[in-house]
Amino acid sequence: MTESLGVNLRVIDLRGQQLNAESVNAAVPRAALDISIAVSQIQGLLADVKTRGLDAVVEVTIERDGVDPRPIKVSPEEMAHALAELEPELRKAIEVSIDRVRKVSQATMPSPVTVELAAGARVHQRYQPVDSVGLYVPGGKAVYPSSVIMNVVPAQVAGVKRLVVATPAQKDFGGRPHPTVLATAQLLGVTEVLCMGGPAAIAGFAYGLPQIDFTGVNLVTGPGNIYVAAAKRALRGTIGIDSEAGTTEILILADDSANARFIAYDLVSQAEHDEAAASVLVTTSVELANAVINEISEVAAQTRHADRVRTALEGQQSAIVLVDDMKAGVAFANAYATEHLEIHTRDNHETLREITNAGAIFLGDYSPVSLGDYMAGSNHVLPTGQQAKFGAGLGVLSFLRAQQVIDYDRTGLSEIAGLVDKFAQSEGLPAHGEAITARFEN
Repeated sequence: MTESLGVNLRVIDLRGQQLNAESVNAAVPRAALDISIAVSQIQGLLADVKTRGLDAVVEVTIERDGVDPRPIKVSPEEMAHALAELEPELRKAIEVSIDRVRKVSQATMPSPVTVELAAGARVHQRYQPVDSVGLYVPGGKAVYPSSVIMNVVPAQVAGVKRLVVATPAQKDFGGRPHPTVLATAQLLGVTEVLCMGGPAAIAGFAYGLPQIDFTGVNLVTGPGNIYVAAAKRALRGTIGIDSEAGTTEILILADDSANARFIAYDLVSQAEHDEAAASVLVTTSVELANAVINEISEVAAQTRHADRVRTALEGQQSAIVLVDDMKAGVAFANAYATEHLEIHTRDNHETLREITNAGAIFLGDYSPVSLGDYMAGSNHVLPTGQQAKFGAGLGVLSFLRAQQVIDYDRTGLSEIAGLVDKFAQSEGLPAHGEAITARFEN
């Protein structure tokens, strides 16, 4: 019989209270390390990489990870060997995941649009891929070939010409990237892979590494720990970023019809990522809350990373929250704006209609978050830390820029020339109007 871990997952009773962003964040704050503090902690490293390039990346890797990551550029031979050694069933799983993510990416690729406003007056909108992208694949407490897929496939569908993957050196593999990550990149046809990780890798993406003739990229995407997210925040402007995809979080919205054991497993599945991971259940049912508490100790005790899970579940960022009704539960979810939202209610689609803020939404007993991590066809690189209020998960649109093309002829312009001139005069910019009227002078 498994010894109970005795997880002390706190219960917060918010019944009878008004729920808004302030009260929700006070009740269940994210993990203690604030990203703005992390930014200040890594500023020196970012500046060092900008100044010294490869030397700074190598030094910090040796100092912090205890391995020498050179050669930073992974050779074609190393990539091919990793693929040749890939276990057949794992290769099959990776290939199925690639196929599903590619199908969703292709289906969500936007089409160009032309709007004809009048005779000879047209505006076209087209979508252009970013020229070069750095794709970050983390590798601290786990190995993430799935993140190679989630980064690379939508970028390929979007038509990005230059793709570069960076992934950390692994002590267990002689200071080289994890071979499963390399094998996945090889399966996808990625030819440029760098053995570097953490905020130094993001700085390398931004500034380039002249010692190995590596030119910086225009956009950086991918998940990572809080220091990777901090580097993306600090370097935004030098590079574009997808979002600050930091430490994982799950919020489960459930009523008394939900399966307590399934919920316990799903809370634990995200807690195993990181001690700072947030696992939150919001429910209208005291009975369900008690059932989940009873289940979660057993489920947590049986998992490989039991200590990590317990730390995450007992942190300030995790809790079971009691609310008056599902309307209040939805209000909590929208204020919290979680990365992953699971809905377990009598009418999941009815509940879904009221949800506005979430990175990705998983409906019912058979759509767990871990499905989305690997093989749902959706993308698992998602906004964390309330960024779902204004940002979206990674997808084909992340790698595209909408461009408007103005296509007027003489007839189209003549129809509104006087109106443009009037607008320009009202704003005190007469040369703007003159640039229009000059085209119709005899």
